[in-house]
Amino acid sequence: MSSSASAYDRHITIFSDQGRLYQVEYAFKAITAANITSVGVRGKSCSVVISQKKVPDKLIDPSSVSYVYKLSPSVGCVMTGSIADARASVARARGEAAEFRYKYGYEMPCDVLAKRLANISQVYTQRAYMRPLGVAITLASVDSEYGPQLYKCDPAGYYVGYKATASGPKAQEALNFFEKKLKNKEAAEGTWQEVVELGITALSTVLSVDFKKGELEIGIAGGSRSDGTEPTEPEFRSLTEDEIDERLQAIAEKD
Repeated sequence: MSSSASAYDRHITIFSDQGRLYQVEYAFKAITAANITSVGVRGKSCSVVISQKKVPDKLIDPSSVSYVYKLSPSVGCVMTGSIADARASVARARGEAAEFRYKYGYEMPCDVLAKRLANISQVYTQRAYMRPLGVAITLASVDSEYGPQLYKCDPAGYYVGYKATASGPKAQEALNFFEKKLKNKEAAEGTWQEVVELGITALSTVLSVDFKKGELEIGIAGGSRSDGTEPTEPEFRSLTEDEIDERLQAIAEKD
């Protein structure tokens, strides 16, 4: 950064002469710096979030490394960026969802939770004693009224609903892939298995890798349970490694 610009990034609440907030831009850079790409896809009857899973050290227990979280019985998310910031955001989101359930007697809808988290993020850009969290949150759920939902919130406090979205270093390539696949469609077509396979194929294509079952994390809202039964209420769950392997096998057979 040029010396004239560097004076503006000393403080979180100061605009540069071009009207930019450098500290907020650094938070966006932190999302790509984590080097993990994630995608979200909305189907006709389900919403799916998929993330790469990288275990940085051979001594780490892989089961303790996670980017997909359940926030309430019906809403889950994938966090992309700084894992420490992600866990802080998850704790806050779970608290907000639980408080809403206690106060109003029904589950917090996905769009309401997305708005609340975005509002919190926006306040973090206004106060000198806070810093924006370097994490993008992609929320997925199946709403009893509106059906499958997919929302993304960023560190600036912007949130919006998507048919499909991506975060991380290869986000733009993944978005281009989805634009071609979902052109003129309301949502990804087919069963939840096919929606999951579309998401995996998107990640696989833009990253140019063939995934093994331990290298992916998948969360799904609205799919059948692992024992094959349909839940009475749409619930969010993470797929097991065996289920991920089944989808990878299905993709390999298609090729």
